[in-house]
Amino acid sequence: MQVDQVVASMLDDPEVAPHIAAYRDLPAREASYGEFPAGLDGRLVRALAVRGISRPFSHQSTAVESILGGMHTVVVTPTASGKTLCYNLPVLNAILEDDSARALYLFPTKALSQDQVSELHALVDILGADVKTYTYDGDTPQTARRAIRSAGHIVVTNPDMLHSGILPHHPRWVKLFENLKYVVVDELHTYRGVFGSHVANVIRRLRRICAYYGSDPIFICCSATIENPAELAESIVGDAVRVVDANGAPSGHKHIMLYNPPLLNRQLGLRQSSRTSARDLAGRLVKNDIQTIVFTRSRTGVEVLLSYLRDAVGPKKRDAVRGYRSGYLPLQRREIERGLRDGSVRAVVATNALELGIDIGALDACVVTGFPGTIASTWQQMGRAGRRNDASVAILVASSSALDQFLATHPDYFFERTPEAALVDPNNLIILVSHIKCAAFELPFGDDETFGVETTREILQFLADNDILHHVDGVWHWMSDSFPAQEVSLRSAAADNVVIIDVGPPARVIGEIDRVSAPTMVHEEAIYIHEGRQFQVEKLDLEEKKAFVRPVDVDYYTDAEQAVRISVLDVFQTEDARSHGEVSVTYLPTIFKKIKLHTHENVGWGKIHLDEDTFHTAAYWLSLPSGVADSLPRSQLEAGLVGLAHVLGQVAPLFLMCDPHDIAVWPEIKAPFTGVPTIFMYDRVPGGIGFSKRLYQLHRQLLGNAGQLVSRCGCERGCPSCIGPAETPGQNAKMCVLQLLSLMMTPSSGPPARREPVG
Repeated sequence: MQVDQVVASMLDDPEVAPHIAAYRDLPAREASYGEFPAGLDGRLVRALAVRGISRPFSHQSTAVESILGGMHTVVVTPTASGKTLCYNLPVLNAILEDDSARALYLFPTKALSQDQVSELHALVDILGADVKTYTYDGDTPQTARRAIRSAGHIVVTNPDMLHSGILPHHPRWVKLFENLKYVVVDELHTYRGVFGSHVANVIRRLRRICAYYGSDPIFICCSATIENPAELAESIVGDAVRVVDANGAPSGHKHIMLYNPPLLNRQLGLRQSSRTSARDLAGRLVKNDIQTIVFTRSRTGVEVLLSYLRDAVGPKKRDAVRGYRSGYLPLQRREIERGLRDGSVRAVVATNALELGIDIGALDACVVTGFPGTIASTWQQMGRAGRRNDASVAILVASSSALDQFLATHPDYFFERTPEAALVDPNNLIILVSHIKCAAFELPFGDDETFGVETTREILQFLADNDILHHVDGVWHWMSDSFPAQEVSLRSAAADNVVIIDVGPPARVIGEIDRVSAPTMVHEEAIYIHEGRQFQVEKLDLEEKKAFVRPVDVDYYTDAEQAVRISVLDVFQTEDARSHGEVSVTYLPTIFKKIKLHTHENVGWGKIHLDEDTFHTAAYWLSLPSGVADSLPRSQLEAGLVGLAHVLGQVAPLFLMCDPHDIAVWPEIKAPFTGVPTIFMYDRVPGGIGFSKRLYQLHRQLLGNAGQLVSRCGCERGCPSCIGPAETPGQNAKMCVLQLLSLMMTPSSGPPARREPVG
């Protein structure tokens, strides 16, 4: 059956149609073409003609013209719209004109790097030119590295390798840095939060070294659709950037569905598992010979859903259904990618490892199991289905989480809202100081030199006071014995991640965890789960930043509780019943519960013996109007405040393009600073990363959407799909939450109560 026929059968099926929360029929779009810019080498135009490209799409024409004109450029168009050509053409053009020209390509993952190199090689082969393209990452053999440094026209790498393997050793890369014409930053939207803030500083270091060697490269960025491409690109590049976002690529007819699994218990708000629903929908598609990709959020989810789907399609098609996730060997991944391109693989169950621009051809259908966390990511995954001229279908299967249920009951929010803004804060003090150390190791700082901030001199003096730098004759020289890049992980703000060691034998490192999460995740007697295996923590040594674990086979996992104390240090902004400022968060892990697998029964508990810890960050807090707390019964107030904190924590990531774990929510019945019931929402990154400031600005939208989520939920008194598990027996927690929301949104509530900050 064709896609249109299968979709029609779903819309008419009495077992499926009632659970389709929303359906959109997006018509096909014709291509919009431009012309090749006059400055483009004729050999490139002829090579493209061999590949069947006689004219570029309009966005390709505009982007190449902008880049050849010497402007930093960011191309923002959907998946499979031909963004690769936007940077390959000007780069190859420069190398054809001048054999000494060099280019640096940055991709967020190794798999994407290798895939793009294959695409580039195909075009170079048609050209017949001597353009040497190499991948330089952790897998590159030592024997090949010298040749790459001296002869590579195009060096393809990732931000982590640039940070630790190239910039600190720049004297070995003189040819690259002296002749660097272009730097390509692909999948720009992935560089957000902590990772993006690190990458922005890596680019500052790159541009500093380029200036030392006399080059000033043009930056070419490519991104999926986000709300603030210019702001993000300029934060990463550190300069003005031209945005090219008028997509000229064609698209086929597309069916989009939001599917909300059947409700099994209305009072408790329990629904059929999203995995079961995804299996049923994907199985229906595969049985009708429609090539399908199924996305799920975790590696464990891939394996579980893969076995479900293989059982659903039967023995004849079983081998044509494959899984794809991190942990698979590279050769196995390449085999699956080839199978998707040639059609021998009819379905693949994957994590977001296949969300990025790896070439797997154009599939006919996409099933997204659970909201991926951002609207931008959802459209990116859905964009994996759809050839340019054929019909396709994409289905988002909602889980029972509050965030998913919000989208299922607010489909217009999903279809009509601009994708989220990507936030970075390169000047986060912890991140900034780490990279100034790396930059000083690479090249001495002059007195008049800045590193993106006016306070650079103060930071250099701080490092000198700690015997890391030495100041003489107006120059700051590195004097420490350490290698600073090795101490900085681009994936976390703090350098002191806790390493998790399997005691063996033999002893081996199996993972790491951020310092803030370690006391609740890897305390002694905790069950740490890694790739589906259970390990019991034998010892946590926070001073040495190590957690020692051993494999166990138990039928429970652990969940820790902690006491949190928040002290306001400074108030940056305040209006009505909301504020934004700097806070000190003190947390003390107290007890852990043993939760039985599958049934989720509490089968035991234990105490956690650790000292309290503190970090400074940014927070947004909202308070009840003065006097209101006294008019509400204590039990009602508690039920409403805890429930409201839960729903705000679920809705907030929609506005932040972040993982829910990047922010924390803490309710206090009587906060010491305000003296009234208050909910604090703070960045779980020391120093803050901009999340709480954004929430302060979106205060009314945040509360409004939280209210709609709770009021439209089908439960009677509150459930996990809206306000979380009820902790106050006898209270209609749902009603309490709606009452508090109404009070907090009343504009006449006046300024928040407050005392003087403790700092």
